[in-house]
Amino acid sequence: MTDARLRQGRASLAFSFFSQGVAFALLVTRIPAVQDRYGISDALLPLFLAAVPVLAGVGSVLTGHMVRRLPPGAVLRWSQPVVLLSLLGVAGGREVWHVAVALGVFGLAVGALDASMNMLGVSLQRAYGRSIMLGFHAAYSLGGIAGASLAWVGAHEDLALLTSYLPPVLVLVPAALAASRWYTTGAGGAAPGPQDTGPGAAAGTGVPFALLMPLCLVMTFAYIGDSTVSNWSAKYLEDVLGSSEELATVPYNAYMVTTLIGRTVGDLGVRRFGAVAVVRCGTLLAAAGFAVVAMAPGPWAGMAGFTLLGLGLCVIVPQTFAAAGRLAPGQSDAAVARLNVFNYVGFLVGSPLVGALGDAWSYRGAMLVPMVLVLATLVYARSFGSDDARYGGGHERPRVVDVGRGGNEV
Repeated sequence: MTDARLRQGRASLAFSFFSQGVAFALLVTRIPAVQDRYGISDALLPLFLAAVPVLAGVGSVLTGHMVRRLPPGAVLRWSQPVVLLSLLGVAGGREVWHVAVALGVFGLAVGALDASMNMLGVSLQRAYGRSIMLGFHAAYSLGGIAGASLAWVGAHEDLALLTSYLPPVLVLVPAALAASRWYTTGAGGAAPGPQDTGPGAAAGTGVPFALLMPLCLVMTFAYIGDSTVSNWSAKYLEDVLGSSEELATVPYNAYMVTTLIGRTVGDLGVRRFGAVAVVRCGTLLAAAGFAVVAMAPGPWAGMAGFTLLGLGLCVIVPQTFAAAGRLAPGQSDAAVARLNVFNYVGFLVGSPLVGALGDAWSYRGAMLVPMVLVLATLVYARSFGSDDARYGGGHERPRVVDVGRGGNEV
């Protein structure tokens, strides 16, 4: 019974990660269409885009407080449909304030969703007694590829935003609600109820902030690298390396595919060689990718660099969440919520940092800055260790709590 519930919980959570990948890709790949629909100026657009990760950070912090009284699965159960339905608000509004409200709701809900998903992932990994966290993020990458493909079809067929968004939302919302009844959590996560706090604890988390700081920095550096690829790869290939407009769209797709591949096989690497070795290897691959991009003589070499980046960066973020759970096993939910905020810090910093350096210096030189920041992960790699790094924790299998049916123990 317990093993069956674990398998069901793992599959339902993987579907949640997949659905989130679809939703996020549908939004970010159709930003130009959103801008055109509401007549948002180029000067105003960055404010709209910056508001989403800021509010997502707020949502993540609030989730850290909510899971003191509610299981993470309950937060995930309501936040996922809200994220998906807010896409319809983005697509179906008529006034600028309509899209502002919809994006605000999306941001708050996506922060709660990201935090609660990773809380459950960390807890399930502890219950399994081996590394499975990369597999959840592989499902997210697969969803991102699916969402980007659906967005491409909508743009290619010149479909209205609402027409493009409605079918996937109508499919994913009831499917996510149905899957949510099988959410499970191991006892390694923070149980609902009061949590102890003490000197040096991060405000409202009960987790010493100094303990999490290395992982917070790694998370920030990783998302600076990720946002560099998502925001600047097409422009870099076309403006710096002289590619065609069509070819300039390829690097991000290649990056997502290699991210999926790396995460699919990454758990096997963690089990065999340990989390520290995998993170170090990923860091070196990512840094090499940035170096290739910076020195690329032409577009094909640039694409090879962005592809290498995907293989390197893809392992760092899932292992950072897993490491937070190991560092604070009795407060893993609070640790994950706090750490998740730095996901959005990196996203906010990365794109304007590269843009400012590119304009003031050169875009080739700008690519070396995220390379150096990512390399700093090597300094903190030992923070990813554990008593048994291959398994993401000890061999003890904690009890499993069924959060899909009222939080009863199984």
